[in-house]
Amino acid sequence: MNRPVVKLGPIALLLTVITICLAILALLNFSTASADRRLAEKYAETVRVRYELEAEGQALLADFETKRHEANASARLDTASEALSPFERQENGHYTALLEKDGTRLHIELEADGADIKVLSWIIDKEWTENTDLDLWMGF
Repeated sequence: MNRPVVKLGPIALLLTVITICLAILALLNFSTASADRRLAEKYAETVRVRYELEAEGQALLADFETKRHEANASARLDTASEALSPFERQENGHYTALLEKDGTRLHIELEADGADIKVLSWIIDKEWTENTDLDLWMGF
């Protein structure tokens, strides 16, 4: 009895190539997902710090307003500047404060005219330093 000969060479080669391609795609997918997770964690930390600074700034502003009203009620506005810490009175009559957490800063500038308090600026920033370790061609 003669059986037909089945050649597995081309099929085995095709399955090997497909298996290698799938393994490479799986590794790329895993590394991309891992990088996305690290980036999301870094962003979440940045947002957490910014929100904590915002909350501290709001609490500081409420405390400033309370102390300012108490000073106006007792008619000791000139002696109240020590009690308004960490706000510092500037030469132009504005009050400024700086809060910092993990390298992120919140700059607050207020104008206090009588009983009214006006927020002139509320800026959150982070100092950025250029990475000069990379030897990149700048086109010059």
